[in-house]
Amino acid sequence: MIIVKANGFNQMRIDNSGNNGNNGNRGNSGNSGNTGNSGNTGNTGNISNNGNSGNSSNIVNSGSSGNIANSGSNRDDNYYNGENNGAGYIVSINGQVVKAKANTNERNQAESIANASAKNQAESIANANAKNQTESGAKANVKNQAESNANANAKNQAESNANAKAKIKAPFKMLEAVWVGNQRLMGEVIRINRDVATIQVYEVTTGLKAGEPVASTGSPLSVTLAPGILGNLFDGIERPLSALEKASGDFIVRGVVVQNIDEDKKWQVTMVVKPGDYVQGGDVVAEVGETPSIIHKIMIPPNEEGEVVYVAENGEYTISEKILQIRRKDSEKTTDISMKQKWPVRKPRPVRERLSVSEPLITGQRVIDTFFPIGKGGAAAIPGSFGTGKTMMQHQIAKWSDADIIVYIGCGERGNEMTEVLEDFPKLTDPRTARSLMERTVLIANTSNMPVAAREASIYTGITLAEYYRDMGYDVAIMADSTSRWAEALREISGRIEEMPAEEGFPAYLSSRLSEFYERAGKVRTLSGLEGSVSIIGAVSPQGGDFSEPVTQNTKRFIRCFWGLDRQLAYSRHYPAINWIVSYSEYTPVLEKWYNENVDRGFLKYREELMKILWEESKLIDIVKLVGSDILADDQKLILEMGRVIRFGFLQQGAFHPVDTFVPMDKQFKMMELIVYLYDKANALVRDGVPMSDIKRTGSFDDVIKAKYDIKNDELGKMTDLKKSINSRFDSLVFADGEVRV
Repeated sequence: MIIVKANGFNQMRIDNSGNNGNNGNRGNSGNSGNTGNSGNTGNTGNISNNGNSGNSSNIVNSGSSGNIANSGSNRDDNYYNGENNGAGYIVSINGQVVKAKANTNERNQAESIANASAKNQAESIANANAKNQTESGAKANVKNQAESNANANAKNQAESNANAKAKIKAPFKMLEAVWVGNQRLMGEVIRINRDVATIQVYEVTTGLKAGEPVASTGSPLSVTLAPGILGNLFDGIERPLSALEKASGDFIVRGVVVQNIDEDKKWQVTMVVKPGDYVQGGDVVAEVGETPSIIHKIMIPPNEEGEVVYVAENGEYTISEKILQIRRKDSEKTTDISMKQKWPVRKPRPVRERLSVSEPLITGQRVIDTFFPIGKGGAAAIPGSFGTGKTMMQHQIAKWSDADIIVYIGCGERGNEMTEVLEDFPKLTDPRTARSLMERTVLIANTSNMPVAAREASIYTGITLAEYYRDMGYDVAIMADSTSRWAEALREISGRIEEMPAEEGFPAYLSSRLSEFYERAGKVRTLSGLEGSVSIIGAVSPQGGDFSEPVTQNTKRFIRCFWGLDRQLAYSRHYPAINWIVSYSEYTPVLEKWYNENVDRGFLKYREELMKILWEESKLIDIVKLVGSDILADDQKLILEMGRVIRFGFLQQGAFHPVDTFVPMDKQFKMMELIVYLYDKANALVRDGVPMSDIKRTGSFDDVIKAKYDIKNDELGKMTDLKKSINSRFDSLVFADGEVRV
């Protein structure tokens, strides 16, 4: 955190940290207004402010000329030229939080003082003369002179202050990106208190000194949007790690400035507009084959519109070259359009309309797609303690989901997990295109040993990149691992700037920050009329697996799908370790129409039957733990056995098994149908008096469990053969007349 202080016109305080304490004096001779027969009205405007750090500043506005004496400083004046808006210097450093003091432009101060003085003199003298002339000279006594002087002085002071403030450039703005120190570290203004700006720095601040310069970029923290994003690995502020490695080696050096996206690479561009067309923000004007799997659509920036007056020929261009020129309506002003545009990470990209969720995000994981589905454009959370498989589950979804684009954010997690992603993803084959999965994936790495402030930026960087591809009409899925590390970064920054802590030390605005993130998910109609979506799947790491802690509880307020991971399931090697009792999905009834039309009308019916069996099993397990299973009736023993079949044969899934790692929806339905068929047949035998022990000896339950491995995704006809086998085995338990064999 960095604190910056401003030497403003109305607050002539000079901080002794990094500056010599010299007095700044501004003086002009006084003027008096002579009204002839009415007497003399002497009018002098005085403004004086005493410094709080042992320095004083005097300003007397009575003439048109002024002298300015400025204190010396040990900062680099070349870093701060007259055109630099918001130059300053560091006054204190506290971890990633730095405070800095901003310097206003002295030339603007001098001009504002002189202009205000001249204006104030003329107005005060004219007002005094007009008032005095309306009365006789004899009546222009000391009282009138005193009132005239007091009114003129008060007016002069107010106008002088206001004019001076208007003339002097604002030093810093909220959420503005700044360069900090001689090494030009990237930071962002997060608080302004009078003349002091607080900055969170996204790089290590070790070695920074008070008095080092701070420069404003004049814009908020933004990302570059252009072809070249896919297949890349960025840090939390969109610096490609491959470029950082070339510039600094295996370990990132502070202050390294690299291009966010390669501006020298040429891309084959195909224009889709012609001169005379009228285009608006979001309209697609060109197409680029960013990867063999994804067509990158070049769009007009959201705040631009006009008539196309120039279109480049189809060919190869860099992202900075002009490919289009538009002229605004009723104006001769033209705007050049390239493939590159900037967008602030904290500002959601505009859309035409938000749409309701209507189809699921297919992940190939049975417990998700069948029991707790997430819709395209939805938001889900995966809370779980250490070792329960949060990261592995997100890897599976990233590998196999039917989203067009995957944005994977490693926020504060261990570096070896990101290494695993980097090593595995290029080797994986996209089941839809039969090409590398990296061709539709963006990775953002902000590991646990990187600066804590950059964790917050990485979340917003990822969601902004996702919205950009959503605007092209793509379905994007974001994996944020984990939002708890992000919340911990908020807590650390909040503590360093001495904010009042809320529950467990987290800042009071934790819920609002979480809502800002999750509310950017959704299915939308873009500005160009296309449909796209952003689905967010955020991992939460509650300490000790306590789901009542603030991050988990606040996250549940803004999501509709909750996949609670269970430590006992994970320790028993049951993956995915989603606890079917505490988990839920509010998208299931919304997606009923899609299931009926695209899978089978009995899909949700079978799902409900399986869920009912699991609920009954959970109740019976509590009894068994107390008194054992021998006292249970056969129908209750059947529930326990069917619960085992569902848990091991359907919910448990092998991520490394070639057949079971991904299961399409039609096989998931057939597996449910087979399990329900087995239950109905066995339940009929139990009602007929067949002992449960005899039914188990047929081996049908184990065969159904093994079906997930034995029956491949394209061999669903074998499900019918397995049903016939179950029939023949069960029929062997009864006589032809229907009586039970003893």
